[in-house]
Amino acid sequence: MLQVRDLHTYYGNAHILHGVSFDLQRGSSVAILGRNGVGKTTLARSLLGFTPPARGEVIFNGNRIARRPSREIVRRGVAIVPQGRRIFASLTVEENLRVAARKPAAAGASPIWTLGGIYELFPRLRERSKQWGNTLSGGEQQMLAIGRALMTNPLLLILDEPTEGLAPIVVNELVNAIGQLRRAGVSLLLLEQRVEIAVRLADTAMLMASRGAFTFTGSPHDFPAHDSNLGEVSGA
Repeated sequence: MLQVRDLHTYYGNAHILHGVSFDLQRGSSVAILGRNGVGKTTLARSLLGFTPPARGEVIFNGNRIARRPSREIVRRGVAIVPQGRRIFASLTVEENLRVAARKPAAAGASPIWTLGGIYELFPRLRERSKQWGNTLSGGEQQMLAIGRALMTNPLLLILDEPTEGLAPIVVNELVNAIGQLRRAGVSLLLLEQRVEIAVRLADTAMLMASRGAFTFTGSPHDFPAHDSNLGEVSGA
């Protein structure tokens, strides 16, 4: 579904990604792990066209999308749950969901997401459906951010640090929900720091070091118990 080849991305004169390459198969879940600052969010922004790569190629569902407008990439079926959530604070939960609703970009989106489906995945959002976005807890806002992305009926869902800053009980609830997406056949690209999350959610884990280089690719269960690019790792 996704082929990334020799991707180079800059912020001004700063060369952030140096030749990133990887594949993601339809219906699979890939976790890219790494400390803050190694380029995970830059990679997400490059894939979505927010920070276009200077060179390299991105092929999504058979189409070349590198350096295409973000709106076109989204229409082709890529959705992101951004770091920081970025929900619409002045809209209700239901309005946040409805404003993102669109039909699948192409055949292959599974399942088809509706408002009822999001409420089934996250019952707490149904309970909060008439509340303003800025009245939700951090965990509820993350649920809403995931639900809003799913309402676009994407072929690929990118999650950028979805468990960052959340209490363990909320993290477990979110991981269980994302696990349901995985079992339903949703293609996932997970950008994370925590190996224990990748163990629960990913088919393949890749460790990104500085400048976007990958120093490990394989099953998250085979991830080394300690790595200088992540520090001490628990739950691996």
